[in-house]
Amino acid sequence: MPRPYRSLALAMLLSLNGAAALTVRSTSRIARHHRSLTQLASTASPEAPASEAKSPAPVKNDGAYDKVKMEDIVSLCKRRGIIFPSSEIYNGFAGFFDYGPLGSELKRNVKDAFWRSFVQCREDVVGIDSSIIHNPTTWQSSGHLDGFSDPMVDCKETKLRYRADQLFASPVVLEEDGSTVGYVCVLEANDEDMVKDAKKQAKRLLKEKDLKGSKIQAFQFRDLTEIDEDVMAQVPSPGSGKPTLTMPRDFNLMFQTSVGAMQDASSVAYLRPETAQGIFINYKNVLDTARLKLPFGIAQIGKAFRNEITPRNFIFRSREFEQMEIEYFIPPGDDVWQPYHEKWIADAREFLLKVGLKDELMGYDIHEGDGLAHYARACTDITFRFPFGVQELMGIAARGDFDLTSHTKGSGKTLDYFDEQTRERFTPHVIEPSLGVDRCILALICSAYAEDEVNGEKRSYLAFHPSIAPVKVSVLPLVKNKEPLVLAARQLFEKLQVRWNCSWDQTGAIGRRYRRADEVGVPFCVTVDFETIEDDGAVTIRDRDTTEQVRIPIDDVVDYLGKKLMDIRK
Repeated sequence: MPRPYRSLALAMLLSLNGAAALTVRSTSRIARHHRSLTQLASTASPEAPASEAKSPAPVKNDGAYDKVKMEDIVSLCKRRGIIFPSSEIYNGFAGFFDYGPLGSELKRNVKDAFWRSFVQCREDVVGIDSSIIHNPTTWQSSGHLDGFSDPMVDCKETKLRYRADQLFASPVVLEEDGSTVGYVCVLEANDEDMVKDAKKQAKRLLKEKDLKGSKIQAFQFRDLTEIDEDVMAQVPSPGSGKPTLTMPRDFNLMFQTSVGAMQDASSVAYLRPETAQGIFINYKNVLDTARLKLPFGIAQIGKAFRNEITPRNFIFRSREFEQMEIEYFIPPGDDVWQPYHEKWIADAREFLLKVGLKDELMGYDIHEGDGLAHYARACTDITFRFPFGVQELMGIAARGDFDLTSHTKGSGKTLDYFDEQTRERFTPHVIEPSLGVDRCILALICSAYAEDEVNGEKRSYLAFHPSIAPVKVSVLPLVKNKEPLVLAARQLFEKLQVRWNCSWDQTGAIGRRYRRADEVGVPFCVTVDFETIEDDGAVTIRDRDTTEQVRIPIDDVVDYLGKKLMDIRK
């Protein structure tokens, strides 16, 4: 063979041998990498595919929620993109919050679940979406201009303002002789935190009075609306620590704005403080167009605004919030409203359980006597045990005919109902279930908070019900530098995206990626590995709550997850 051809053949042979050697080395390296990742998955997240030995089930920590603090919930929401303080780059704006990527999905899912349950799956309820600003006379007729207020007190030294019914004072009474040596004043919180704060103040007070070490009687808290001027003169302000608080006075909670070019009395309008009035002023329009017969309901989800004196407890009490409300119109009569009221209480609790609230954290608060609004026949609140104490979550009120009667007088338009069977005209009465979106979301996050141990390793996660989880599925390619594997994972991801909100995560150890998904409540993780593209064409699906793994053919993944992620239906 001529020399040039011998050289070319030798070069080709060396090239082929080198490629073969490289292929052997690469295959060996990939195999080792696969084994190491498999070992890492079994140690960092001890669950294994169904074809392998199952790891022990997680050991639940049933007392985790009892120890969680509100600061932990707020930190989690900020860290994982659920809820941010509004205008944070400008040091925030009290009482306003922004929902992040995960929070906005969670919020939409909660509202969709409410709408499906109470509007789409019922024949007797329809929906509307009224404007945020109404004719100002609306609020005169509804009583908001004259009576929508909270009692407030001001600190004359610090100029801070507080809601009087959220400040609690107690005398400090000595055990030995029953004498009162002064007063303490604490902000509303759970009982444990209020007593703890009061003890600190009492300790300082006793030291100032040269009574250090003296034993005192149990605190007897009363909010500042129940205290007379003589006692108020001794109650210390939370701001100054001295008795510098004013007596309570009413503060209207409505945000005022101007409509049009003029800035005078004729342009004054208000941002709605509740969504209910938008339903009442549209009652006749809906009745005339929707062909409804009593009993029937009108539902609305929308923004409301209240100029809270002291917004607090994160999104529980804020100045801008959303409400999910229904006005359910029924025939009049003292013997008629009670069964409807009781049925709506039961339906409301059933909905809250369906979306994932824990039954043991909910209770009831039945309003009686002075606790009832002047127009209400009855009102029952479904309460929830938040980290800061038991508070109202959802109210179900029997409002009588107050609202329609008031708007009839204010507008001069007849807002009655004609019964074709009895040939009578009357003003319907109303049952009002009302649930704050933001409070519901906070309760869902608290209910979902969970801790357990997996092979001795502590895990904290959000056990959201699949129907309201912000992300339904996370797709995880085992490695990010194996093109056929990543391509198969991307194709599956895009297929799942058509049906659900999914996430893609290819960075870090597989166990760490499982933990990231757990922390934000992703119900299922789908891992595409080497066996998917080289052997069985199946993927591993991991359950968040049990950490169990099953091997599913890639073509069956959509059907399998579809059954697991079925929407809430009646």
